[in-house]
Amino acid sequence: MTGPEQDIVSLLCQRGLTLGVVESATGGLLSHLITNVPGSSNCYLGSITSYSNQAKINLVGVSEGSINQHGAVSPQVVEEMAQRGRRALDVDICVADTGIAGPGGSTPEKPVGLFYIGLSHKGGTFSRKHIFTGSREENKHRAAETALTWVKEYLQSLG
Repeated sequence: MTGPEQDIVSLLCQRGLTLGVVESATGGLLSHLITNVPGSSNCYLGSITSYSNQAKINLVGVSEGSINQHGAVSPQVVEEMAQRGRRALDVDICVADTGIAGPGGSTPEKPVGLFYIGLSHKGGTFSRKHIFTGSREENKHRAAETALTWVKEYLQSLG
């Protein structure tokens, strides 16, 4: 089974671009999938797995105020993760994720399966909201696959 990560590595290398990842809820899965691709070391520079709020603040540079005001699982925080991760990892494109994999951790406003994925490039910083309805492991895999598909689509849109 191959996913979008093969195409991502090809597209990055063809365009002379670099990619970095800031992961929370996927816990390193994005990085794992990308580094399974031979040649990924030519364009994938690394990742920060910032599972705790403190790691998001200390390692990535997310504002404590943003976390306090919006919560770690929010479009504001994932956009900061992507934007500041791009700077911290010194990459052209950074993809980030934050979410509630389950089975616990939900609130009435933020259900299990809620994920935000962020993407930052010189063209802007964006986020997308997704709600997955599987087990913890299924939610993590769907979030990783969704993030990688978005990166692939974004790279293709660059022409």
